[in-house]
Amino acid sequence: MDYDDWTTEQHETNVTVDGHDLTVAYYEAGTDNDGPPIVLLHGIPTSSFLWRNVIAALAEDRHVIAPDLLGYGNSSMYDGFDRSIRAQELMVEELTETISASTISLVGHDIGGGVALRFASHSPESVEKLVLSNAVCYDSWPLDLVVEIGLPTVLDEAPEKLDQLLEAAFSEEFMAATPEDTFVEGMHAPWESEEGRLSLVRNAAALNTNHTTELDYGAISAETLLLWGADDFAQPITNAERLAEDLSDARVVEIADAGHWVMEDRKEAYVDHVHSFFGRSTH
Repeated sequence: MDYDDWTTEQHETNVTVDGHDLTVAYYEAGTDNDGPPIVLLHGIPTSSFLWRNVIAALAEDRHVIAPDLLGYGNSSMYDGFDRSIRAQELMVEELTETISASTISLVGHDIGGGVALRFASHSPESVEKLVLSNAVCYDSWPLDLVVEIGLPTVLDEAPEKLDQLLEAAFSEEFMAATPEDTFVEGMHAPWESEEGRLSLVRNAAALNTNHTTELDYGAISAETLLLWGADDFAQPITNAERLAEDLSDARVVEIADAGHWVMEDRKEAYVDHVHSFFGRSTH
């Protein structure tokens, strides 16, 4: 499935965050299945398209939703609202109300992992299971590359500057394997318009390490799988090991020969581990 096909099949819902009326685009599958829905949360500079190889397997047994975070993909991009992981947590809260779910499971990658950690810490009774892969946590972020994307001067420089930064984000520096064209093209697609490029800069500028350093990690009670690409320099596996010590019910699974975009480097291994983890609902 390419990015155009993915967006054609997306749905939309409206949320209100900090008084702003915003649109959330999301991909949905497995709506007739039992158990709490699984919500998949991507990172920066990606979109829900990141989950295209994961969602079908999970939807065999569970209701699965993959939203575009606020300011990303096909969700609202207009200027003038907060895109921090604090705001994204509020979006997830409203999204669960839209789908009438009192309990959910979360899969979070990169800053999506930070959103999942916030939600699971603040609403532990609402989270059945939690998967974090190469997630931001503690003071492990943002990366220099993302900081550079968020500089107010980046759009005033040569137009190709932002493109170069995006190319670096999906290069072999962050991956153990040569990325597929479908993946790279899909990751670039939301940022091709003028509105998209400004939104990406705003997204990067909104990242705030305080939003993970302030968390009570011990409050997270959900069974947690820390599914980590072992070769990631951006969010090294030592972060997963630290999380395993601080969370009440967590284990680390290391995926060898995988960098930051672990679900692309080792597709089958990633899907197998996540599918197995969610194989049986605890409710």
